[in-house]
Amino acid sequence: MLKHLKSTIIIAMIALVTICGATSCKSSKKLSKKEYKARVEAATKDLNAILNDETEWTLEEQQARVEEIRQTDFSKKNPEIVEMIERAEAKIAREMAERDRLAEEQRIAEEQRLREIEEQNKPKTSLADYFTMIASAKDAATANSTINEALKLFESPDAVVLIRLNNYGDYDRPTTAVDYLNYLKDQKKVNVGIDNIKYNEENKITELELIKK
Repeated sequence: MLKHLKSTIIIAMIALVTICGATSCKSSKKLSKKEYKARVEAATKDLNAILNDETEWTLEEQQARVEEIRQTDFSKKNPEIVEMIERAEAKIAREMAERDRLAEEQRIAEEQRLREIEEQNKPKTSLADYFTMIASAKDAATANSTINEALKLFESPDAVVLIRLNNYGDYDRPTTAVDYLNYLKDQKKVNVGIDNIKYNEENKITELELIKK
């Protein structure tokens, strides 16, 4: 039994050595001079085309071709090809980075364009509408949210608000945009009309003149 087991192990070891030897021989098989020369010519031609922008390949196709060329060891007989490979890889990497940067810029620009279109198509709420919405708000939180939206129409929350009491030039005490909007929230009614509005260069309200109804 032991003798039979030893024989089996020896046979298995011989088979393993034979297989490994065959594999090693196959993997280390050298190219013929003709094959090597053909690869040198093809590699030189394709690398020059890539480096001089004389190919219609995509960057991914160029990258794949350079990687394919790198599989052959040119370091001993043709070190210039190795140098060309490195230059080609660096060039492709730069162009991929630039392509990705431009694509990101275009994506951001397109998102901005769509936002602007959406903003332009959004129904505009007038100042008079905001007055009514604030005064009729169902609760303080809704009124405060509407006040914050309305304040975006003003240059600042402290923009001057004048209230004309009559047609004789009598005015109430001046107030500010934020104070008057909060006043509407508390009073829960609108008893003024908009008489005059002054804007800055950015079309924001700098001064508002109201008249008592």
